[in-house]
Amino acid sequence: MDQTTPAKTLGTALVIDDHPLFCDALALTLKSIVPSGEIRTADRLEAALEDLQNATRPDVILLDLNLPDVNGLEGLMRLKAIAPRVPVIVVSSMADNRMISNTLKAGASGFVPKHSQRTVFRDAFEKISRGEVYTPEGYIGTHGGGAEAPGDDALTRLSSLTNQQARILQLICEGKLNKQIAYDLSIAETTVKAHVTAIMRKLGVQSRTQAVLVAQEASFASAAPRGH
Repeated sequence: MDQTTPAKTLGTALVIDDHPLFCDALALTLKSIVPSGEIRTADRLEAALEDLQNATRPDVILLDLNLPDVNGLEGLMRLKAIAPRVPVIVVSSMADNRMISNTLKAGASGFVPKHSQRTVFRDAFEKISRGEVYTPEGYIGTHGGGAEAPGDDALTRLSSLTNQQARILQLICEGKLNKQIAYDLSIAETTVKAHVTAIMRKLGVQSRTQAVLVAQEASFASAAPRGH
């Protein structure tokens, strides 16, 4: 897992969630915890990445896993590739043990189930400000006894992808061909081919189909419909 160095005071937060009401409610919750803090919001991953590149880095990021332009752990990995030292708290309704373990392994500093009480967010902030990792009450790690849980190896390999490679893999998972990916990302098709080759090398696979299977194994790209 990425070793983040959280700020001593979490005064600036970036909330990434496409549900306006929940996003507003979460922003109000954060303001009540850190009254003098600055709360910025984004309704999709690309807007959040643009914020990180053009504005002062926040002290903490709160991320919903399911966004209009990303699904699963891919968004978290791309955020960590851009801002590896900013702690990310995943806020999601998908709060089973395996999902929590995978988010922590992918670099999250904490996991808070959606619709948690304000005190839960306060506890998470306090833990992260001390450089600790926050997990919800009742969480049980899934890889005790030294044995890797299913998907752990795939997740480790996926974590080595750059932001652009992760974006291309997401488009591959959507069934797009190199020409379509090149158009979507406004890059040359030869550049896409080079990235695809690098992706397959990092994942240790020989085909695009195998790359998709690795992504699905680690919950990087969900095969199920989006939901909150």
